[in-house]
Amino acid sequence: MADFLLELLTEEIPARMQEAAAAHLGERFSALLAEVGIAAEAIETHATPRRLALLAWGLPEASAPVTEERRGPRADAPDAAIAGFLKSTSMARDQLEERETEKGRFLFATLHREGQPTADLLADRLPALLASFQWPKSMRFEPSGFRWVRPLRRIVALFDGKVVPFAVAGVTSGAETEGHRFMGSGSPIRIVSAGTYAAQLEAAFVLLDKDERKARIREGAHAAAAAGGLRLVEDEALVAENAGLTEWPVPLLGRFDPAFLAVPPELLTLTMKVNQKYFACVDDAGALAPAFVCVANLEAPDGGKAIIAGNERVLAARLSDARFFWEQDLKVPLEEQAKKLSGILFHEKLGTMAEKVERVAKLARWLVETHPAQFPGATPELAERAARLAKADLVTGTVGEFPELQGIIGARIAEAQGEKPGVVEALRQHYAPVPEGCVPVAVALADRADTLARFFAADLKPTGSKDPFALRRAALGILDMLVEGELRLPLSALFAAAGTPDAGDLFAFLADRLKVQQREAGVRHDLIDAVFALGGEDDLVRLLMRVKALQAFIETEAGANLLAGFKRAANILKAEERKDGPHDGPVAPALLVEPAERGIQFALEAAQKTVEAAVNAEDFTAAMQTLAALRPLVDRFFDAVTVNADDPALRRNRLALLAKLRTTATLVADFSRIEG
Repeated sequence: MADFLLELLTEEIPARMQEAAAAHLGERFSALLAEVGIAAEAIETHATPRRLALLAWGLPEASAPVTEERRGPRADAPDAAIAGFLKSTSMARDQLEERETEKGRFLFATLHREGQPTADLLADRLPALLASFQWPKSMRFEPSGFRWVRPLRRIVALFDGKVVPFAVAGVTSGAETEGHRFMGSGSPIRIVSAGTYAAQLEAAFVLLDKDERKARIREGAHAAAAAGGLRLVEDEALVAENAGLTEWPVPLLGRFDPAFLAVPPELLTLTMKVNQKYFACVDDAGALAPAFVCVANLEAPDGGKAIIAGNERVLAARLSDARFFWEQDLKVPLEEQAKKLSGILFHEKLGTMAEKVERVAKLARWLVETHPAQFPGATPELAERAARLAKADLVTGTVGEFPELQGIIGARIAEAQGEKPGVVEALRQHYAPVPEGCVPVAVALADRADTLARFFAADLKPTGSKDPFALRRAALGILDMLVEGELRLPLSALFAAAGTPDAGDLFAFLADRLKVQQREAGVRHDLIDAVFALGGEDDLVRLLMRVKALQAFIETEAGANLLAGFKRAANILKAEERKDGPHDGPVAPALLVEPAERGIQFALEAAQKTVEAAVNAEDFTAAMQTLAALRPLVDRFFDAVTVNADDPALRRNRLALLAKLRTTATLVADFSRIEG
């Protein structure tokens, strides 16, 4: 067995493309091996800013011999047909075998192909693999037309330590690569084999493994911050990005003017992260410190002093820009900013952002006015004020430059301009998945309800996998707020207030989202259907209480048996009602001739009242226990009574009794919707 190394040395590969490119290389190479009938014991791929590498371990020296049987024309076919078959197989007529088949006597050729050296197979096929390699963006190189992410400088291709010869875009494969751009010796490195590759690179100040680079960044950044008496603000995405920007990462601690701390910390942190790829630092109290950790790509002779100084100068300019935007925005009251929303289109069918804000403000006020117990501590005036300011920061210069800070910047401006804490918090959490606090929830709920109601009313609903307006996310946000906050808000009233009095499609959409949301909590989707099917249940908190009690009930032996009895009754009724219409009339006591009939009639009279009272009191467990007590009576009824009696009067009365059983069950759920 032998090992294979392929390295593609290029100019800098964008960090965001590296992981996908390495995976793509592995997939393409695996497909190449499968095509030639070869398997590797293991394949690994790596990416650094300057190279893509693949190592395949445990490859055979050659492909296995192949024997193929090919059927030709009939034995009595014209000479031209036989000659064509002989040509395609490179065989003589006497090498063919005649064989009788169900369709007649045919000629067969048995072809033997010797295995080919793996190195030759790779040399033949690697140029095509690289020529068809997919990059999100690539450069075209003439005259070959070869496309690659950046100029390709060298190719290392070694099988069992020997060069696999091929050429792509004027670059010929060999055994030489380069080490670190600045710390290396400047001379090419001759790679001995796949087994020595990583160690040889490390000796030339290149860490091949991204996980090793990430670990060095993580540990070094923490150490640099600690050396300055600070703590690092951890950010794994930033660790990964810096690992894609460096081959020999060296974290360094820098400082910035404490005067910049007058700018909101979120703005400073985002400026450092997005523009410069720096880590923020905090002091022992958790407050943002005037310091940062940058990741250099070399070990400087001066310990990094010049690098730190250069980064401090660049960051000072960036922070000055951020401070300028912030100070300009502070000068304008949020109310004035909000007026500019009339110039922003929310949707061509739904008006401007200012019109949406007006609707949301009225809806937020309505929520608090009509359901004060659900929003204790909030006032209609506070909710309306927060809603009118919630989107005002969209027109600020700061959010224009840093869209990620929408809501946060609005809250910071509101706080500086003396708005009440409830308003400030509502702005801060306006885009949070599940806000906390009465005013934030009222405003976010109004915003998302308006979005759903208006888009559905305009027939702009999600279809299949397409959801361009993120309506599924808005629906989940509403469900999360109602369920997690245990808010007792009728959905019909909410969407009527939002401008959609007929919300049938919207309710069905929310029911589907509820099933998705509750699946992770182990709640069965069919039980949600069974309760929704009753109609009139639009209090999600109560609905889920009922569903969970129902699930606990039917997972017991008694519940499962009673479910079978209810379904049997429902199926009989369904079949008979197709013939002669509904059987919901009163039961005639005089026609109850069997003891089992009288027993279940008496029990149902009492059970209906008990279940109804328990449901009204939201004691769904008690309702289920009452139904469970019917189980032996239902079993006895079906064992002892023939429903479709010869006597028409008895038949009608017994079907009415089953209808009464169905009616009692549907006080809790539509049992016909339950699976099992």
